[in-house]
Amino acid sequence: MKNKKINIQKYNSGYAILTSVLFFMFISMIIISGTQTISYKEAKSSKDFGASKKSFFTAESGVEDMAYRIIKGKQYNTTEILSLGGYFSTTTVANMGETKEITATGTASKMIRKSKIKLKNNSGVSFHYGVQVGEGGIIMENSAQVIGNVFSNGPIVGLNSNIVKGDIISAGPSGSVNGSHATGTAYAHSITNSNIDKDAYYKTISNTIVDGIKYPNSLDQATSSLPITDAMIEDWKTAASVSVINSPCPYEINNDITIGPVKINCDLEISGSPTVTIAGPVWVVGNIEIENSPIIKLASSLGANSVAVIADKPSNRTTSSKIELANSTEFQNSGTEGSFILFISQNNSAQNGGDEKAITAENSISGEVLVYAGHGEVHLKNSISLREVSAYKIRLSNSAQVVYKTGLANLLFSSGPSGGYSIDGWQEE
Repeated sequence: MKNKKINIQKYNSGYAILTSVLFFMFISMIIISGTQTISYKEAKSSKDFGASKKSFFTAESGVEDMAYRIIKGKQYNTTEILSLGGYFSTTTVANMGETKEITATGTASKMIRKSKIKLKNNSGVSFHYGVQVGEGGIIMENSAQVIGNVFSNGPIVGLNSNIVKGDIISAGPSGSVNGSHATGTAYAHSITNSNIDKDAYYKTISNTIVDGIKYPNSLDQATSSLPITDAMIEDWKTAASVSVINSPCPYEINNDITIGPVKINCDLEISGSPTVTIAGPVWVVGNIEIENSPIIKLASSLGANSVAVIADKPSNRTTSSKIELANSTEFQNSGTEGSFILFISQNNSAQNGGDEKAITAENSISGEVLVYAGHGEVHLKNSISLREVSAYKIRLSNSAQVVYKTGLANLLFSSGPSGGYSIDGWQEE
């Protein structure tokens, strides 16, 4: 009986040990399993985090690349795909009035991140008049007309059936209006030989019909600077210089082409009937000659932005740096209302008493085009139609007309101080 008791005790003791072993094995398996699960989750989480970071920086690269292109006036498509280290970013650009919205989707190992940047357009050039003239004044002759207001720091002279469908202002103590017909109000120190359909403000008046109220002994109007400064033009030239053409010279275009931003180090000649698309500012170090029915238009990617095309040879602004537009050339916007092509000449012959013409436009020129010659003379003739003209001196003849658009009061450009884009906000979607 005693031996049986001992055996039972040994059996119970062995069973307890076995149970303990099994229990600790079970606990160990749970711990190991849990540890493995945690490790797996941590490893997966770490992998996903790494992929997420890669997709984020890929998206960031996409928006930064597109923002750089737009800010610097470079060419771009509304949808771009960027490959970076085997990962991809799809970037889109949406025009939102005066802002652009850039959205990029980055993808890495099935992880997707989105970034968005808003670009705002800086303040634009303001053209408040159909024609604005410096001290050289304006001459209108042979059925020339301006549909809009005329402002001059010099004399306003009309010959042979001219008309201004708006107000006329000749500023300063020597301001004069002579031989002009205005459907609006006239402001000048002296008014002679004119027809004014509304009121007249003046110091002296003679041989003039005023249908409105006369205001003798009125204060002279203050003179005003032209809307574009040389500093603005220099910035547009800088923006154009990201690409340079040195040959052939002269640089001739007679086939369809897209140009800009670009600096052309010699004369530019466009002839025949090509379609020339302008995608950014153009600086021609010499003369510009466009004739024989080409179409000059802005790239659709520019949206509501305008572009400057500049003729400026700093070493010769007396007989060079001139622009000639002739023979049924048509100018088109980007497809968005409010975009224009602005031709700028830095020829300064007129300001220095010479007779060289900075810009000549003739023979059925039409479309969304503006011309500017802050130091020179602009001559418009032979049935052409432009949107706005500003120059040191202006002559309109032979049924030439300027048809002003109200949107010119706040004109935006693709680059330079008077336009261009800056970052207005960033967010991750």
